Amino acid sequence: MSVERTLHHFPLDPASRQVRLALGEKRLPFAEIQERVWEQRPEWLALNPSGLTPVLVEQRNGEKVVVCEGRAVLEHLEETAPEPALLGRTAAERAETRRLLQWFDRKFDGEVNGFLLYEKMEKRLMGLGAPDLSGLRRGREALKTHLAYVETLLADRDWLAGRRLSLADFAAAAHISVIDYFGDVPWRDFSIAKTWYMKIKSRPCFRPLLADRWPGMPPAGHYDDLDF
Repeated sequence: MSVERTLHHFPLDPASRQVRLALGEKRLPFAEIQERVWEQRPEWLALNPSGLTPVLVEQRNGEKVVVCEGRAVLEHLEETAPEPALLGRTAAERAETRRLLQWFDRKFDGEVNGFLLYEKMEKRLMGLGAPDLSGLRRGREALKTHLAYVETLLADRDWLAGRRLSLADFAAAAHISVIDYFGDVPWRDFSIAKTWYMKIKSRPCFRPLLADRWPGMPPAGHYDDLDF
């Protein structure tokens, strides 16, 4: 079956990054369109009324399929391109992967990104002024708690959800990589998490993320260094 894919995304959006990692790991070619979601283009809102990235548009033998937002796109890719299986191969693996997807997309996003990315990225993009120091402190403290939890998981697992690489690893890496873009991850204090992240960072699917740049917001010096 002939499939043409176009991914609408924002490069520094963790949900978009998860989908890019899954597409890369499954070796599925795609074109990309970068969306400035804060501009709320009418054409963009017609594609996804929520205004959120990512959105995957597929042409499958003349039929157009539009899949909106991260979790739906990831599930769609698992259904239509099942190898490699990134949700897991057993019911227990899939349950744990889904639990951790929820953990990072809701808990991590709210407790860490809701402060660090809001203060360092979103306020700048929307012209809302300088970062609030109390918000930055709160996000950095929450980040330490989450990195400690990552290390707890990795204490007796090869990957976050178990023995195999999964969407749980991509979710965690996508969120953490945007924080790392801005240089806010205290890697010296979390050597186990750092080793795990280095493994993810070295995979071919991760290379496009390391090339991401946004005007006026250069990455930290170590961001694209595999031996940071």
